[in-house]
Amino acid sequence: MNEIQGRKVAVLAEDLYEDLELWYPTIRLREAGAAVVLLGTGDARYTGKHGLPVEVDGPVESARVSDLDALVIPGGYAPDRLRRSQPVLDLVRDMDRAGKLIAFICHAGWVPASAGILEGRHITSFFSIRDDMENAGARWEDSPVVMDGNLVTSRSPDDLPDFCDAIISYLAG
Repeated sequence: MNEIQGRKVAVLAEDLYEDLELWYPTIRLREAGAAVVLLGTGDARYTGKHGLPVEVDGPVESARVSDLDALVIPGGYAPDRLRRSQPVLDLVRDMDRAGKLIAFICHAGWVPASAGILEGRHITSFFSIRDDMENAGARWEDSPVVMDGNLVTSRSPDDLPDFCDAIISYLAG
């Protein structure tokens, strides 16, 4: 399974990330051949909502858009912290300007909303942040996966198989 061999994907981490939404895509993308780097906002280690630790490969500031093919943003409570980080918002904006894949799930929609990239975009998210997504200018839909250009979005951990399939399919071309 090397559908996306040679592709480089960054996955964001912050305290209280949704454990499955960080680890499931990380493992699936690595299985599919991608080089996955875990990036944090400053600390070397973070803990998920359910207690799983993650050690990151470096800070978000070390990421270069030219070196990345995709950015994955897990949900949980982490997005509320990630959206406060200027380097995270800059990375999201720069990835979008470059037309690179940005995949976000559940509450992670808060990050691209704060980055100001959702105006007129078709997305999904966890239902409780629908108002936030629509107030950011997005067209919201209740579906397991919604793709709009370089955005791949999903609602919850239940959608992870479809979410990962969509990311892999997009990166495979």
